[in-house]
This record gives sequence, C-alpha cells and structure tokens, in this order.
Amino acid sequence: MTMKCLALGLMLCTFSISFSQETNAPEFGKGLFNLMGKDSTWSANIGTRIQLLSSATWIENSNGDYTDPTFNTLIRRARLKFDGFVYSPKLAYKIELGLSNRDLSGASQYTSDAPRYILDAVVMWNFYQNFTLWVGQTKLPGNIERVISSGNLQMVDRSLLNSQFTLDRDIGLQLRHHTQLTHTFLIREIIAISQGEGRNITTGNLGGHQYSGRLELLPFGEFKGNGDYSGGDLKREKSPKLLLATTYDLNHKAVKTRGSQGTYMVTDFGFHKTNISTLFLDAMFKYDGFSFMAEYAKRNADDPFAKNADGSLTGEVVQVGNGLNLQTGYLFNNNWEVSGRYTKIKLDENITGQNPENQYSLGLSKYLVGHKLKVQTDISYLSVGNDPNELMFRLQMDVHF
Repeated sequence: MTMKCLALGLMLCTFSISFSQETNAPEFGKGLFNLMGKDSTWSANIGTRIQLLSSATWIENSNGDYTDPTFNTLIRRARLKFDGFVYSPKLAYKIELGLSNRDLSGASQYTSDAPRYILDAVVMWNFYQNFTLWVGQTKLPGNIERVISSGNLQMVDRSLLNSQFTLDRDIGLQLRHHTQLTHTFLIREIIAISQGEGRNITTGNLGGHQYSGRLELLPFGEFKGNGDYSGGDLKREKSPKLLLATTYDLNHKAVKTRGSQGTYMVTDFGFHKTNISTLFLDAMFKYDGFSFMAEYAKRNADDPFAKNADGSLTGEVVQVGNGLNLQTGYLFNNNWEVSGRYTKIKLDENITGQNPENQYSLGLSKYLVGHKLKVQTDISYLSVGNDPNELMFRLQMDVHF
C-alpha cells in the first residue's frame, strides 16, 4: 500500500507540474518531460525505465547430468528518475527511485526495517573551474562496471566481480576534478568520504567512515557521448579511445562482510569492526564497433574473523580475495551485437571457505533505440570448484523513457 501511494503521489505531482508549466516533450529515451522555470532558475527532466527479465538455471548432478531447469521471471528494475538544476546550471541535482522488489530489498533491523526506495539523491556543484562537489547519496567511484548505469550495460547484467567487490552507493561527499594535460590527454580525479555502510542508512554510523580515491587516464581524449561509462561501442568511435583507471578504497572500522555491503558482523557485545581495503584496476577500449573492458579487484582486511568477547568465532568473515573480469563485444552495422565475458572469483579459502568460481558467458543484443530500447540475452556456464556446476540462460528487455 505504501509503495502504491508513493507511486500515485509521484504521478500526480508530475502531471500537476506538467500542466502548470510549459513542457517540451523530448524524443524517445530522453525523459518524459523537460521542464524549465519561467525565469530559467530551475529545470527538471523526468524519466522512467523498466527491465523485464526471464531466466532458466540448470544444476549439474553427481552423474554429470543436468537437473530440470528452474525458471524465474521478474521485474528486474523499475525506476523513476529526476535531474536538472536549481538557481544555476552549475548547481545540478539527481534523484533516482527504485520501485521493484529487487530495488527495495535489503532492509534490516539496523535500517529500521525500512524499504530502500532511494537510489540516488545528490546535488552536484561546479563551484570553481574544473572542480565539482557532490553531496548526498550516489555511487562511489568504484569499478568501471558499477558506475556504468544498469540501463547502459553491454550484457544482461553485471558480472560476478561486481556482485562480490562493488562499493555501490553510500552517503557522503565527493570532490571531482579533471585536467586537460594535452590536446587529447585527459586526467580525471575523484576523492570521496562517505558513511561507510551503504545506502539508505537510518541509524547513524555503526562503524567508521569510508575513504575512496579514483584516478582515470584518457590518453586519446574523451569517448563520444560518455562512452567510457556505457557498455558496447554504440557511438562507433572513429579513432581508438582508451580509459585506464585505478581506485583505492578504505572502509575504516567496517561492520559489514564486504565493507559497505554484505551482512552485518554482529557479536555478543555489538559489532566486529575491522579496516577493509579494496583495490580496483580498470580499462575500457573502443574503436569502430569493437569494445573491450577489463577489471581487477582485490580486497583485504586487518582482522577478517568476527569474534565474540570471549574470542569465539561468530561465523561471519570478511570476504577477502580477488577477482578478474574480461569482457568484449562487436556491434554490427544492423545494431546486433555479440559479446563475451570471462569472470574469475578467488576468495581466500582458508578464511571464507569458498571455492574459486569461473564463469563463461556469451551474449547477444539487439539495440532498437540504443540502450533506451533493447533486447538482450546471454548464456553462462559457472564452474565452482568441487561444487555442482551451473548453466544459466537469460532474456531481458529494457525500455527507458
């Protein structure tokens, strides 16, 4: 009932604004409404998108045969998006709300058991030359695959590396800057200080804070249409474009098994707190329909074992280890794209007890209106040490107004 009321309220608000202001209906994929104040002191672009996903999974049994498939169909994502500026174009904002069950899941007693509607709520102030200050809740400057919007992915969804190592979203400050070193060589720097426990926190800071820094090098200049933050070479770069980047993140006195993500490490006296560091190395290359992305992640912790006051183990451990993700694709002239991905996750078995994972994926996409209207499918084979292997097929449609 609460979600229905929220959705209805947002719709009424949107239509009320649209009738009280002169609207400029944009082309498909660029929002539902583009609003501008009469005195040009504010703007609002309102958009929405839906991802519909069906999947089937087969599990290998002890005889080497596969079980009957398990089917699943769901609304993978349903989002409302608002962005624009207030007072001046140098003071921009973004709000994104998630309405699907997957978007809302993850509540706990430490977040007042509240649904997690808010994905992004951030103000971006270009206060001086090439310096921009971000304030609010949004994605941290983590691995390149994570900062690419889920609506702009090359394959059906992000890789296992992202699932395991992502910094995801948090509340705090980010300072962003860029330097044009030469006519083509661009450098971008991001530093962030955040609460350290993920998005939609309601109970204050249980652990320490999180500190992130990212450096991006673009030796051949900017990608067309922010293509370095978009999957596939849909802009068909006329000359080679390359992004090389690294991120280092320190979550001080973290209380979750994956830094700001994962489960809380609860003990009989409160929370287990330890410093968790994560390193990312990224690369993105695009040229004439061909694309290649590489990611490496490594996580360490000072004390990965959660302990009670008497030294006994609680069973929760920090997910220390490393991962590698390699992904490539080629876009044909008819806007069909073939893609492939290899992902390897190797957590420390002595600490986590987890076997190494290797996943091989082959994807096929049809872009009807770029990333704004597309149909994607992939098939993946997952090998997990001595555990049963898995085969997975997925089919997804993405509509983005």
